[in-house]
Amino acid sequence: MPDPAERIINLAMFLADTRTPVTAERIRLEVEGYGSDQDEAAFLRMFERDKDDLRAAGLVVDSTADGRYLLDASRSFCSEVPLSAEDELALRAVGAALLDDPAFPFPAELRRAIHKLTGVVAPPAPVAVRVADEEPDVQGATVAELASASARRKRVTYDYTNAAGASRPHEVEPLGLFLRDGRWYLVGRDVSIDEVRVYAVSRMAALSVHAARPKTPDFEVPDGFDVGSFIGLPFQYGATPAFEATIRFAPGRAWSAPALTGGRGTLAEAPDGGLLWRITARDERAVLRWALAHGPGIDIVAPARLVTALAGGLERAEAAHA
Repeated sequence: MPDPAERIINLAMFLADTRTPVTAERIRLEVEGYGSDQDEAAFLRMFERDKDDLRAAGLVVDSTADGRYLLDASRSFCSEVPLSAEDELALRAVGAALLDDPAFPFPAELRRAIHKLTGVVAPPAPVAVRVADEEPDVQGATVAELASASARRKRVTYDYTNAAGASRPHEVEPLGLFLRDGRWYLVGRDVSIDEVRVYAVSRMAALSVHAARPKTPDFEVPDGFDVGSFIGLPFQYGATPAFEATIRFAPGRAWSAPALTGGRGTLAEAPDGGLLWRITARDERAVLRWALAHGPGIDIVAPARLVTALAGGLERAEAAHA
């Protein structure tokens, strides 16, 4: 039996080729992936899930008063997108690489998109890619579940371990997700404190989506919400108190400051011709990692405890490799 993604593609193609409404029984008999010997109740549950997936992908599946189904092509498909041979090859290569990445959370949707554009269901992966470098398989599966909950506006609960190592349960309204520096993040309203926070998906455990009234939303997305406005630098996430860090770009590295700072914080000219960057941070260890990853020529100036920690870390590294 084909996997769920192929079955859904088969259903979409069958409905797209059908000019008159069809019964569920005919779909069961003619669409590959639905076994004719399958229990009727099991088939109907599978068929309902597949219809929901098609609708989530933007296909408009209408039902008639007598219980038959028809795909409304005029509301489902855009005008044809012309692709050159080079365009199609590039799309297939990128798509195949992401399909081979366990951290990519939307493989079924991507397979459908590739099939629509190129007629290929699952091309072989020409290169390896990883969008998340920390527990990619765990992050991919968790993000897929969070994205579904966000689309259906269902609350979620999970245990969360913050940067200080403390863990506690959270109940959150998932508003959006983003990927930054190899980590997926959830933006959501924490119900217990009535605040919108950013949570690293890799720090979550025991994720559960509220099962009550599965087709009824638990919350509404605030007007004007933009997940992009929550995308910060790696050291700006966490539940620890915020503090101001000052980082110095030496004269020879000042040119890189606009790209590395991402327009956040404030940049001011230093007496030696370099730049001083003042930025709000929440994770001290992440500030240290950031400075080391982008140095030399980038140094921490304040707070003093980070200056000391960076110097001590470099001394230990030097001693270890002497």
